[in-house]
Amino acid sequence: MKDTNCIFCKIANGEIPSSTVYEDDDFRVILDLGPAAKGHALILPKEHYKDVCELDETVAAKILPLGAKIGAGMKKSLGCAGFNLVQNNGAAAGQTVLHFHMHVIPRYEGGPEMVTWTPGKDEEMADTAAKIKSAL
Repeated sequence: MKDTNCIFCKIANGEIPSSTVYEDDDFRVILDLGPAAKGHALILPKEHYKDVCELDETVAAKILPLGAKIGAGMKKSLGCAGFNLVQNNGAAAGQTVLHFHMHVIPRYEGGPEMVTWTPGKDEEMADTAAKIKSAL
């Protein structure tokens, strides 16, 4: 299924030009227009899924290997020391386009800190785990 009003559907299916770094029958990988680092890419499924909760399992099984392939290509071609695979779900998590996508962000030695947090403490960890478990 495609969403005719979705900008990522249009980009993934070639209706809107992009700087494409990879394409196959299921995905288009493009450079992000607002990169966190040089080479920051987005993996876009050609079918429309709002977020990871709607993602088809067959498509989902292909995303992590594709992220590894793109990241390895970045290390080889751009000389980055590593990369992050980032995937946001919902506005509260930073998702700004409601079309599933995964960020592949190259990380360079001495570059800015990204995707970090200060470890906290959950005093009710057993209760938290039980609540999540019961919802599955």
